[in-house]
Amino acid sequence: MTYDETIYFAELAIRRFLTDRPDSADTLEGIHHWWIHWPCEEESSLCTLTALERLQASGVVEQFRAGSNVLWRRKRHIE
Repeated sequence: MTYDETIYFAELAIRRFLTDRPDSADTLEGIHHWWIHWPCEEESSLCTLTALERLQASGVVEQFRAGSNVLWRRKRHIE
């Protein structure tokens, strides 16, 4: 897979995970290791961070602080 394909793969995996578990939230490391089932050898966490940043830019996810941790979750829409 090319780098762009790998990021797209991670984006799709994150979207699928959040569709199945909409109230989930996790750290970058947790998302990288547990939300994405890499087809071969596990990719760099930079791929997962890039995927999360792209999803954040498109309004799919958001990050927030919980103590000293930065967590990612599905974007909450304020009504």
